[in-house]
Amino acid sequence: MTMQTNDLCVNPADETIRLGPLAVRFLVTGDNSAGALAVFEVIVPGGQRLAAPAHSHDHFEETIYGIDGVLTWTVDGKQIDVRPGQALCIPRGSVHRFDNNGSLDVKVLCTITPAAIGPQFFRESAEVINAAAGGPPDRSKIAEIMRRHGLTPAPPPAPA
Repeated sequence: MTMQTNDLCVNPADETIRLGPLAVRFLVTGDNSAGALAVFEVIVPGGQRLAAPAHSHDHFEETIYGIDGVLTWTVDGKQIDVRPGQALCIPRGSVHRFDNNGSLDVKVLCTITPAAIGPQFFRESAEVINAAAGGPPDRSKIAEIMRRHGLTPAPPPAPA
């Protein structure tokens, strides 16, 4: 698909997708970048953990840029705090997750290169997470959505 100048627009997927307490808003989708990249904003309220399991992806890199607050990422077992103005590139194949261990809301910008996932992944995930009404989401349904969109769920951590 060749993109024409008259096809260009600001925030082509201007919707906010709510995954429980998290909010995701795409700024650029693969459809608007010839598949080169996807860019989305994530807002994580204070004290929130990622509801989905830790995961990896073999077909794209994910780069996180901190805007507000501190988001703690665990990448291949190493905890890394991403603060405003800092960026973290998560390589293909690295198992990762995030948590907001602080009391303030966090806002980050995520870039996926190439644009292997888009709003549909988050819409489908939101259905399962929101159906859990604050409880743990159905792990098998989340894992199925993740696999279908090119993410590999990590096995649950062993009990301590």
